[in-house]
Amino acid sequence: MSSAFQEVLGIRQKSRPANVIDDSHVRIHGADPVLPTRFRIGETAAAALAGVGVAVADLWEMKTGRRQSVDVDVRASAAAMRSSEYLQMPNKDGVFVDMQDEHHDAMKRITQPWPTKDGRWVLPHFGLPNLQRRVLDLLGAEPTPESVAKAVSKWDALDLENALDEARVCGGMVRSNAEWLAEKHGQVLAAKPVVEIIKIGDSDPEPMPEGDRPLSGIRALDLTRILAGPVAARTLAEHGAEVLMVTAEHLPQIERHVIDTSHGKRSCFLDLQTTDGATQLTNLVRGTDVFSQGYRPDVMDKLGFGPEQVASIRPGVIYVSISCYGDDGPYSHRAGWEQVAQVMTGIAADGSPSDGAYRPTLLPAAANDYTTGYLAAYGTLLALARRSLDGGSYHVRVSLCRSGMMIYQQGLIDELPDGLALGANELDALRMDTQAHFGPVRHLRPILGLSETPPHWVLPTVKLGASPPAWQS
Repeated sequence: MSSAFQEVLGIRQKSRPANVIDDSHVRIHGADPVLPTRFRIGETAAAALAGVGVAVADLWEMKTGRRQSVDVDVRASAAAMRSSEYLQMPNKDGVFVDMQDEHHDAMKRITQPWPTKDGRWVLPHFGLPNLQRRVLDLLGAEPTPESVAKAVSKWDALDLENALDEARVCGGMVRSNAEWLAEKHGQVLAAKPVVEIIKIGDSDPEPMPEGDRPLSGIRALDLTRILAGPVAARTLAEHGAEVLMVTAEHLPQIERHVIDTSHGKRSCFLDLQTTDGATQLTNLVRGTDVFSQGYRPDVMDKLGFGPEQVASIRPGVIYVSISCYGDDGPYSHRAGWEQVAQVMTGIAADGSPSDGAYRPTLLPAAANDYTTGYLAAYGTLLALARRSLDGGSYHVRVSLCRSGMMIYQQGLIDELPDGLALGANELDALRMDTQAHFGPVRHLRPILGLSETPPHWVLPTVKLGASPPAWQS
């Protein structure tokens, strides 16, 4: 059993009064390396997915008295962390080809660690057009690698990190893992489990609803974007939850991530800064079981939808907070992305190839995002089980940086074989075809295996804002 799986199951043991399913009911097969990185990202993601499987199996047993086995493949889990890169659509000849996105590719070329004046490295993040413009204005740069590199080289690293923070955009100085753990924020996160489940209110027990799937009758509001939060809600949809995405028409998105993480969901537009939007969300909250959000820690409180506020509207709610830095510590006010968590926690610094000149190296997959999304779903399932037995409202908290620290703790692979890749035939075996609102799309199917209730999505990926702000069931 991997140390990541032991850590995940340790959270389960602390979170609800149930016996851990025997190892004979959980099979994780395969091993890293799968992708070209020294970090065991496939095995860590597989452990998080196995935790989801164990929790789903527990809920199914509570409903039916029947147990089922859990099966996770490490190679498929590694592929799942690159799922948006494997989207395919038909060309003019009807042949499925990889989705092209020039703006996304251009963003990735400049969202890299760049050397600074004092011999360190800083990664400024350019993920969305509005944020990209603000970072470029701060740097006085154009959106090209050459211009960004030149601009970053004029700064000392910590000065630039602090300037990015003050401008309320994203980025960070590259740290080793030892440096991160020596800082106050690293120490705060090191003292926390990878999933926090905090009771925030009292309510009567709510038995799991009847139905032919583990999460039949469970409703979830998904107020998240790009990428961990949507993955968490998509995971709930895989097991039968009714998931309603809530966003606003003016909020920017990344198309490929919307397509890839919206399977099984519906979507509505609400502007929470308006009285009408806040009223409609309040009505939705009254009927929900799960409220998942990924905003900076102070945003939802100011809008009237912080954890305790939502629990007062809907006693028994499972409130999920997904962030980069977590809810406590000196950096908790900062926003962040996958790559920022990598440079802060030591993954980028310490995963650099040993041959050639040193350069911080980003992972070949969004390992923090996907692992955090699975862990958020896992914590949600545990909290639903606690609610069914003991009652109560619960706050589930996960963060990209804490997940990155778990990835780091799995240790490094000494040597990588040449030619690491997931082959075309291997990927095709993991794909499925769906008829979406824009036409056919080929994408990865659910990775987790369950013997009695195999995960699947009832709805195709959704058009943003296509549904009314109302529950269907």
